[in-house]
Amino acid sequence: MKLKLFIVSFFLFNMIACGDLQEIVNQLPGNGTPISNADMAAGLRQALDLGIDKQVSKLTQKDGFFKNELVKILLPEELQKVDKGLRDIGLDNLADEGLKVLNRAAEDAVKEATPIFVSAVKDITFDDAKNILLGNDNAATQYLTNKTQTQLYNKFKPVINNSFSKVGADQIWANLINKYNAIPFTSDVNPDLTDYVTGEALKGVYTMIAVEEKDIRNKVSSRTTDLLKKVFALQD
Repeated sequence: MKLKLFIVSFFLFNMIACGDLQEIVNQLPGNGTPISNADMAAGLRQALDLGIDKQVSKLTQKDGFFKNELVKILLPEELQKVDKGLRDIGLDNLADEGLKVLNRAAEDAVKEATPIFVSAVKDITFDDAKNILLGNDNAATQYLTNKTQTQLYNKFKPVINNSFSKVGADQIWANLINKYNAIPFTSDVNPDLTDYVTGEALKGVYTMIAVEEKDIRNKVSSRTTDLLKKVFALQD
């Protein structure tokens, strides 16, 4: 019995290595409804569209970042002493406000992401779909990252910079840092946070898409359409 399983496994592995996924699908026992190349690509597009619609849209809401522990933007390591220093002298509200405006800027920026994602999803080919389906739990998210990261960064950064001005982050941080610099025996700091928050906003977007992808891959109940059920059954 073990020898038989080994032979079957070896045969399947070599077929996958040759990239002939469609042949494998059609020859699987009990597979009465072969999946076409077009269906496979469409199923992956649908999964990514669902992640964008269901998860990324949450990040554009008020407190979409700030109250989501998976993606909440904290201070960079070199500025954490500012947060701690202010809290040590009872300025918790000011420290909280400083964090909140960073997250508000990210929420504004993510509104620019959807058209870029939609364009990338439309470009998925059968070869892309095949590689994603045979990949790990975040293969689809990684595909989107590779396709969109540079474009999103260029879109996010000016929005975040403008958002800092719109919500008064520049004044809030100037006040916060000035108060910290006035604390005896501290080293003065004067950071530019725009690049940092841009990077953290990007991480947050891809994190939430990965959450949805993992659910679809691992929970049949998350496959909310017939096409998703059909396509993702191949990797179960």
